Amino acid sequence: MKIAIQQLQKHRRDGLPIDQMVHLEAVKSRNSDIREISPVHVTGHCTIGSQQLTCQLHLEGMLTLPCARTWEDVEFPINIDSVEIFDWSEKAQEDKLSDIHAVETEVIDLQPILEELVLLQIPIQVFKEDADQSVIKGGNDWSYSTDEEYEAEKEAAPPKPDPRLADLAKYFDQSDE
Repeated sequence: MKIAIQQLQKHRRDGLPIDQMVHLEAVKSRNSDIREISPVHVTGHCTIGSQQLTCQLHLEGMLTLPCARTWEDVEFPINIDSVEIFDWSEKAQEDKLSDIHAVETEVIDLQPILEELVLLQIPIQVFKEDADQSVIKGGNDWSYSTDEEYEAEKEAAPPKPDPRLADLAKYFDQSDE
């Protein structure tokens, strides 16, 4: 999604409305947890100044993320509101610490900003609705049990001697010859 600065002059009076579907497939390479992303619907309105563009953006889409418990696909809706300011003046080029996006070419590229907005919305963990009821089986060299099951197994099992002291137990089993 790119906007040429010269084209903005014809929208200076009424502003620039935005209503587009944007494909942000590049976010999958930037965050490996994202399994799929639907086309994102970007709407909003941009106000044009002499050397500045202020965009009020609204993004809607759907991410597919892994469940933290079962590793199955979970649909996670994204609904983002943001105000982004683009500045192509010389002052903006010098001020790197500002929240304003400095435009260095004759074209404003919204794609990286939209990708960042989506990446910031990804939660640390996502759980599927019925993840608590799902039974997790063990795998090769590992098993899963709840705390209650573990405690019951621990009480039912006979006590095992410490392997470091096993040779000492053999010493007392020997008869005096």
